Amino acid sequence: MKGIQKHATIFMSQVFVLLLVLQIANAQRLKVNFYKNTCPSVETIVKDTTAKFISKAPTLAAPLLRMHFHDCFVRGCDGSVLLNSTTNNQAEKDAFPNLSLRGFQVIDAVKSALEKKCPGVISCADILTLVARDVVSLINGPFWKVPLGRRDGTVSIMSEALTNLPAPFSNITQLKSSFFSKGLNTNDLVVLSGGHTIGTSHCSSFTTRLYNFTGNGDSDPTLDPNYVVHLKNKCKAGDTTTLAEMDPGSFKTFDADYYTLVAKRRGLFQSDAALLDDSETNSYVELQARTRGSSFSKDFGVSMVKMGRVGVLTRSAGEIRKHCAFVN
Repeated sequence: MKGIQKHATIFMSQVFVLLLVLQIANAQRLKVNFYKNTCPSVETIVKDTTAKFISKAPTLAAPLLRMHFHDCFVRGCDGSVLLNSTTNNQAEKDAFPNLSLRGFQVIDAVKSALEKKCPGVISCADILTLVARDVVSLINGPFWKVPLGRRDGTVSIMSEALTNLPAPFSNITQLKSSFFSKGLNTNDLVVLSGGHTIGTSHCSSFTTRLYNFTGNGDSDPTLDPNYVVHLKNKCKAGDTTTLAEMDPGSFKTFDADYYTLVAKRRGLFQSDAALLDDSETNSYVELQARTRGSSFSKDFGVSMVKMGRVGVLTRSAGEIRKHCAFVN
């Protein structure tokens, strides 16, 4: 029996290594100028189309950035989060963590514009990756070069979103494990958490920290007591509709203020507060808070490129969807 278990363990380890090698090989096939000959105007079209929406509704930037994150953490960056559910399948889009995603109309508009210029060439996975970069840049955030060449997945399963996406109540051990499973490290975790500098959250995502943290009607002791009072004025117990700014005062501007809030124990989620529970993430939070984000912009671009390589499909794998919400 022990011999069988040993061989099974070795076999699974070999399978894991093989999958990792294949993932790395696919990621290395992405190139910044991938569409140089087939659709040279792709980035201009994406940015111009995206800018039309963000200029009118800058609050779309946060959910579009989060959409890319949620895509990459489930089946890799293959555009599976964009697929609609069917009569036979509930897709990622309808999983509870994705119900607050907005901006699908931006992706559809970009896809439509690209299909007119370069039909059947640009994947929805690449579109989402470029849009995520551009919305950050359009609200005073950093700009980075995006390696392209992803193809679109044909599978989207709601339950996989529930098991793969880090929850707002995750502790530091759970967060690190989640990121490690995607080939991302502790530095990527604390850097990409900085994306919480923009956007809003429903009160229901954090009211347990205010009203019933341990089941005894108490507040989370890691949250600044004065901030607890402020949040209670905004979010009543059981409130499921009110929105709270994740970075009060600059939730429409991409900056490093998030780290100042976390350092002051004013991070909205338990997953934000958890960054103070690890020496590496704590050091980064303190550094960015102290230096007003001295390296955050550069770091964010590097980690976004790294995340954008997770589990990608290339060459003949997957497809190039005609419409991002449906498989061909």
